[in-house]
Amino acid sequence: MTDLNTGDAIPELRVTPDKYLPHRYAGASGDFNPIHIDPEFAKAVGLPSTILHGLYMMGLVARSATDAAGGDPKALKRLSVQFRGMGAPETEIVVSGTVKSVDGEKATIDVVAAQGENQTIRNAEAEVQL
Repeated sequence: MTDLNTGDAIPELRVTPDKYLPHRYAGASGDFNPIHIDPEFAKAVGLPSTILHGLYMMGLVARSATDAAGGDPKALKRLSVQFRGMGAPETEIVVSGTVKSVDGEKATIDVVAAQGENQTIRNAEAEVQL
C-alpha cells in the first residue's frame, strides 16, 4: 500500500514531447486532425504551429496519479479533467498534484498539467486505489 496523506504533494512528472510525438500519437489514436500533424495547416487556422492531442495530455495526468499510487495503471479508478489550453511539442510539460483526500484505500488527487504558465489541464481529479 502506498503512503499518501491528505495535503501531500505528489511527485512531479516532467515530459518534453519531441516534435514527432503528435505524428506517433495520431497513429496510435486514429486522430489525424491536421492541427496536430501539419504545421502549415495549423498556422493557416491561426495556431502558432502544431499542437499536442488533448488526450495525450490527459494520459500524462493519469500516469502522474497512478505513479503516485505505486505505478500500477489499474490503480486509476476515475479521472476527470478540464482542458484549458493547447500544448506544444518540444516544450516541457509539468504535471503536479496534491492529495485532496484519503478514505481507506482510496485517494483523490487534484492534478494540473502545464507548460510554463500555460495550464493545459486544470481542475483535474484522479481517484486511485492504494
